[in-house]
Amino acid sequence: MIHMTGFAGLNKEHNFVLLIRDTDLVAAALRQALAEASPEERPGLERAAALVESTATTSETQLRARWVRSRLAAVGFTGDIASVAAVKALRKAEPKLSLLAAVQLQKEAVAHPE
Repeated sequence: MIHMTGFAGLNKEHNFVLLIRDTDLVAAALRQALAEASPEERPGLERAAALVESTATTSETQLRARWVRSRLAAVGFTGDIASVAAVKALRKAEPKLSLLAAVQLQKEAVAHPE
């Protein structure tokens, strides 16, 4: 599992995105659960472990691109992700996001289509 924090404090002086990855902790918890699982529980836990492993290889840029798409969807944006309207929608979704950060995140989303 991957958690991305909000953009607290982003302004012209602070242009960063904090990305927190905790896939290693989740994978360890799933391995422990698998070790103690009943035969009925194993298939679901094995599937969960495989999903966690597959997301662990996703790059930070890809994660930010995915986050951008989720934020655009949250405000109902369905247009061209490379448009000025997409930057406006992203800033609507995240009002503290600077224009520079929004454009950079947009570029990453364009570079990593789903």
